[in-house]
Parts: sequence; structure tokens; C-alpha cells
Amino acid sequence: MWTPTALASETRPMAGDAWRVVEHQYTVSTRKLVDTKDEQSILEDILEASKPPYPKAAEKLHYLLKTPFRYGSPYPVGSRFRRAGITEGVFYCSGHIRTALAEQCYYRLRFFSESPNTVLPKQEIRLTVFSIAYRSEKAIDLTKPKLAKDKKKWIHPSDYETTQSLAENAREAGVDIIRYQSVRDLEKGANFALLSAKTIRSKKPKQEQTWFLYMSATEFNCERANAQKSDEEFTFKYNQFA
Repeated sequence: MWTPTALASETRPMAGDAWRVVEHQYTVSTRKLVDTKDEQSILEDILEASKPPYPKAAEKLHYLLKTPFRYGSPYPVGSRFRRAGITEGVFYCSGHIRTALAEQCYYRLRFFSESPNTVLPKQEIRLTVFSIAYRSEKAIDLTKPKLAKDKKKWIHPSDYETTQSLAENAREAGVDIIRYQSVRDLEKGANFALLSAKTIRSKKPKQEQTWFLYMSATEFNCERANAQKSDEEFTFKYNQFA
């Protein structure tokens, strides 16, 4: 077990840019319920007032950046660095767009696997891919010595008990960024768990891109809108997430 004291001794400064993927419907899901843009704004304000509050450090951030930090309601299902229940938020992001898309595809496949009678969508799913700037004086990197000696614990595909305990001890040690290897990306790209909104140094997304996700019986195809380069298209086979 990595104690708070031991984790504090492994901290280092860390800064850079990272990517996150969300379904584009976050901007349009309420539009179909009303007749005008003004009515949509009123509806969005009503919905916002009914939701849990944000921590103070997140108040001035753009909606896309602060949403993962909402407190006050139970987190429905535990994730790699956050337990289920009323727990502090985590902003998950990736060092490369490919890695962020692989993570998105994994959770989408998991949804359909747990709902086998749900028909796969025949049309493309529109995604918003955006970047943020992060910085911290107290970060830990699970891919570097000495923490890397417990790599098997950090990259277990489904058991998050050890990493959730690690995150709790990291918070106690004042750590606010955890860098770790993606389990879903075959190229082993880097992921980041931002444990505090104060680590996000850009108040709004630095870049925003539109991508399209296509699902077949065996694979995901991700393609950037108006793609012109080979690194703007990615294919993920279902069996890589097994």
C-alpha cells in the first residue's frame, strides 16, 4: 500500500495539454424540447439550478471543464480513481486524441454489452474532442519508478479497488494529478486523472474538434470532420477491449 507519506515523496511538477471526448449532444439535447433559442436558455438555467453545485475552484471554468467536478450527489458507478457514492470529482483526459477516443469507445461498447437487446445506431455519433492545459507542482506518474513497480495493479482492466485507494491517499498527500497508462489504447498512451479543478489552467477549451463515431458489429471507426490526414482517422476492434 502506498501511504500518503510515500506518495508525497514521489511527487513532481507536471504541465502540458490533454484531450477529452464528450458526445456532442450536450449542446443540443434540450433544443428539441423548445421552439426558440431563448426558450432553450431558460430551460438550461432551470436544469442548471436543479443540479449539484460545483466546487469553488471550478466556478469560473467552461461547462465542459467543470462538469466532472460536480459535488453533492452520488457518483453512480465507481471509476479507476473515484469510488461510487458521494466522492470528489475527477477530470479524466488523455495525452493523445487517439487515446481519448479509445477510452470513449470502450465505455460505449460496455454500455451496449450490458444492454444486449439495444440496437446499434445506424448513423454516425457526433463527438466533441477538446483540449485543456493542465499544471501542478504535486503530481505523480504511475509509469515511472518507483511507482511503476506496481504496474499490474494500476492497469487492471476492471478491478479499481487499488487505484481508488491510491487516489484517496494521493489526495491526502496533496497530490492533484495522476498520470497513468491507458488500458484501452493498444499503443499504451498516457491518461491523466486531474483530482482538482485548480490544475486546469485554461478557463475554456484550448481547441475543439468535431469527430464522427461509427459502430459496426465488430469495430468502431472514428473520423474527424473533414479529415485530411491519416492521423485523423482511427479504428478500434472490439476484441482489443476484452
